Amino acid sequence: MVSRAAMGEKIMRVGLGFDVHPFEDNRPLRLAGVDIPFPRGLKGHSDADVVLHAVVDALLGALALGDIGEHFPDTDPRYHNADSLLFVKTAWDLVCQQGFVLANLDVMVLAEQPRLSPYKQQMRLVLAEVLEAKLDTISLKATTTEGLGFVGRVEGIAAQAVVLLEKGRNH
Repeated sequence: MVSRAAMGEKIMRVGLGFDVHPFEDNRPLRLAGVDIPFPRGLKGHSDADVVLHAVVDALLGALALGDIGEHFPDTDPRYHNADSLLFVKTAWDLVCQQGFVLANLDVMVLAEQPRLSPYKQQMRLVLAEVLEAKLDTISLKATTTEGLGFVGRVEGIAAQAVVLLEKGRNH
């Protein structure tokens, strides 16, 4: 059977990722690979970067390759306090091995505090670099939950990511 890509047809795959981590004292806060000045960081086995974890799950999900826990289990001491950029690079390598490129990435960070406006551009730049993408394909937004839920009570931060991958005759 001849693949659709071999016939010149463009193949597109969508992936969705979500992650959440509670705050923890005496830990740095890192989002999308950027250190954010804040009195508390996020609790997790790795650096607990919710943005990058959501991106990893979106990349893996788009190609039906499982989830972040399957590739980087929190029971593995190699990933204790690991930089989550390693996880994104590994997931991105899997995407590239299958011949896909990034059409776009859209990230939503849910955080009552800290205010993320001053860091959004830097976060987009980090994401564009690690995903070998043009900046105009990377969207990063931040919102609050208007005081509602665990985010509103400033108990933690959540992130959602959606990716669109393309493979076809032009790629």
